[in-house]
Amino acid sequence: MPAAGYPLHPLRVVGIDRRNPLKAAKAIGLAATATGRARRCLRAIGADVVIGGGGYVSGPVGLAARSLRLPLVLTEADSHLGIANRALAPLASRVFLAFPLDGRDGRRYEVVGRPIPAATLSADRAAARERFGIPQDETCLLVFGGSLGARTVNDAALEAFAAAPPCVVLHACGVRDHAQLAQRLERLGAPPRYRLHAYIDQFADALAAADLAVGRAGGAVFELAAAGVPSILVPYPHATADHQTLNARHLEAAGAAVVVPDAELDGPRLAREVGALLADPNRRSAMSNAARAFARPDAAERIAAAVMELGAGGSR
Repeated sequence: MPAAGYPLHPLRVVGIDRRNPLKAAKAIGLAATATGRARRCLRAIGADVVIGGGGYVSGPVGLAARSLRLPLVLTEADSHLGIANRALAPLASRVFLAFPLDGRDGRRYEVVGRPIPAATLSADRAAARERFGIPQDETCLLVFGGSLGARTVNDAALEAFAAAPPCVVLHACGVRDHAQLAQRLERLGAPPRYRLHAYIDQFADALAAADLAVGRAGGAVFELAAAGVPSILVPYPHATADHQTLNARHLEAAGAAVVVPDAELDGPRLAREVGALLADPNRRSAMSNAARAFARPDAAERIAAAVMELGAGGSR
């Protein structure tokens, strides 16, 4: 946040552990204290409107906003309304959803998709490939799993492609597994067509360079769609309310993705799924078109317009 030019005001909060009454009571106490601090922060900065992005930290800030009679806008990034957003929704002026949700279709709710980095739409493919050292005429497979990584995806990718990559593999494995995966690649002779990164800053470049992607099915599904990258999605099986599977099924139904359950993924399965798509450029092209048709690239602008309208009645 500070690096982007915005001040950061930390709040000390923790999630409510519903299995441990003592920890739950402590969490509620911290939330009450955080609500008071949030009220003071909102007054000090002269806020006119508050946006909540879900997660337990948004609860105290949302309550503080309404106690000060400030308009509250909520955003939900997945196909499941989280606990904080469910609790705050009756108090909100607007609730912006990434996907249609049963029972959330009144005037307060609007489906806009999920905001994505602007660079996702403007990244230059040739420049992106030059950044990663990928020849312009090579096919590129992007593998990713979030900042920490996804161990099932990481292991399957190395098992499937490290010994003999069928194309250039650009693999963002996460910081947790990077050292161990790098050692495995070294033992295989460090194949030059397998590019392993702990993390890829400016991820839009990775999407622009890719012809096919393998990854989890969190919020990145909207970046994949906007970039028109056909994908093989492996939903994280322990996500709340299994929302990553729901996210992935939306793209699958649109014709933009293939879904492989985490429990079914291994090297041979991944090699088969990737091989089938690499061998069928027409299918990849159809999936790319379907992804772009599914995308909602104007989500940020639509949310911002509503926020500005609601804030126009404020003090500034």
